[in-house]
Amino acid sequence: MALDTVMVEELPPPGSPDIEIARAASMRPIIDLAQDRLDIPAEALVPYGHHKAKLSLDYIASKADAPKGKLVLVTAVTPTPAGEGKTTTSVGLNDGLNRIGLSAMVCLREPSLGPCFGMKGGAAGGGRAQVLPMEDINLHFNGDFHAITAAHSLLAAILDNHLQWGNEQNIDPRRIVWRRVVDMNDRALRNINVGLGGVAHGVPRETGFDITVASEIMAILCLSTDIADLQRRLGNIIVARRHDKTAVTARDLEADGAMAVLLKDALQPNLVQSIEHNPAFIHGGPFANIAHGCNSVMATKAALSLCDVVVTEAGFGADLGAEKFLDIKCRQSGLRPDAVVLVATIRALKMQGGVAKAELGTSDPAAVERGAMNLRRHIENLQKFGISPIVALNHFVLDSDEEIAVVMQVCNELGARCTIAKHWAEGGEGAEDLASAVKEQLEQGSPEIKLLYEDDAPLTEKVETVAREIYRAADVSFSAAALRSIKEFTKLGYGHLPVCIAKTQYSFSTDPAAVGAPEGHTLEVREARLSAGAGFVVMVCGDIMTMPGLPKRPAALDIGLNDDGDIVGLA
Repeated sequence: MALDTVMVEELPPPGSPDIEIARAASMRPIIDLAQDRLDIPAEALVPYGHHKAKLSLDYIASKADAPKGKLVLVTAVTPTPAGEGKTTTSVGLNDGLNRIGLSAMVCLREPSLGPCFGMKGGAAGGGRAQVLPMEDINLHFNGDFHAITAAHSLLAAILDNHLQWGNEQNIDPRRIVWRRVVDMNDRALRNINVGLGGVAHGVPRETGFDITVASEIMAILCLSTDIADLQRRLGNIIVARRHDKTAVTARDLEADGAMAVLLKDALQPNLVQSIEHNPAFIHGGPFANIAHGCNSVMATKAALSLCDVVVTEAGFGADLGAEKFLDIKCRQSGLRPDAVVLVATIRALKMQGGVAKAELGTSDPAAVERGAMNLRRHIENLQKFGISPIVALNHFVLDSDEEIAVVMQVCNELGARCTIAKHWAEGGEGAEDLASAVKEQLEQGSPEIKLLYEDDAPLTEKVETVAREIYRAADVSFSAAALRSIKEFTKLGYGHLPVCIAKTQYSFSTDPAAVGAPEGHTLEVREARLSAGAGFVVMVCGDIMTMPGLPKRPAALDIGLNDDGDIVGLA
């Protein structure tokens, strides 16, 4: 295949704002790219302008029996304010694989407006390893999140309307569990009262908002295999209990059909391109700290039918994203990774070793060695699934040879291959060594993946297994309310579902300040939420919130338009 090589030296120098690099990069018309690189006919695409398109559901269905490529999962060490570059590495690895002659594409999640305007910034990669159009991807994109918000809001409105007009389902207003969502960090909406103002304005009750990425509908969109499966899952959503404590579903309220209509276009994966004109699907966006943290099954399977190698990522550290990718997405979809890349940086390991962010520019091999316990833990955890990860050391210019040697030694002791990757500064060329390592591992055959627990294990035992094996907790403490919910879910017939643990991403424990590799702690489960349509039970742990708040100075305050109408301040 003739590759469309991009000369990275023609772009702004490394260290320039990501938005300037992205803006300087040329883009191919998406229809031409799809035809040349993926053999997708123009009629199979739904263009959203010149450089974005959705892939039609009919075309995806027509590729169901096509040969399947190899799947590479990219995960990372525990996040720090220094950044690990998991998305950047995923994009760079895809560019590197294409440079060494493989037909590859990357599957990523869509960014949420909450972090974009909060403190995390965008999620389209960085430096010379970005997906384009960067501004569109980070802001609204093709409307998928809005469709999810609308479908979620429709169900909430139909539920309240049902109460208003006689409550035929005999719903107990005190036992309504369907909240509302908005794709923004807004702590003031976490707990609210609705239906105030008298009889004409509804039935008064307490409720609240979550962020859209925490919506069960987001999880459903990302785990559905086709439009029929989407509607089936939507119908299975449990919204409330009757006075006799039996479950009321979206199907009981006859809302599933209209919700599916709102989500029909959103179910189609979004095709874009990297700076180096390599194809990328960006579809779905559940967070890994409060949801299952993976892009859609639709996009992943479609990509596998189009390419030899597909790179995908799982959110946050491997204790959250990779565990949920394997125990939830793989369990439900039948997918299995053929190789796993674990992203680490010297900077992150120094922070795990107790170094302040302001002091990261000073070489400190001892701090790297202390922080490397975090890397060790993630490697050991992945090995429990039968995976031997390739460690991608995402290179920064101030990384010293002595610090790099520490990481190499740790990986060598654990039998994990370590490769330095310089994609941020050099694009795909800087990821060729990593790409070659991945290629070699793929040629050696696929690992036999072992999921962490069996379907028929009790829900409490599943939580205890994850806590013990992945978080290295000594104990799990369930609140009385969580235990009541778990007992109820089991009685309703949902005890076989996997668990989705919602906790801080910054630590193996529920204490975000406990860096490194803490052990012997207690995992505190304060609430259990049933996501019957998505097919898992969410265990809310510690102080984690499903509606984040904005920081003291949110990123939104620095975003705007200049005199030429260009966006500025978007990270």
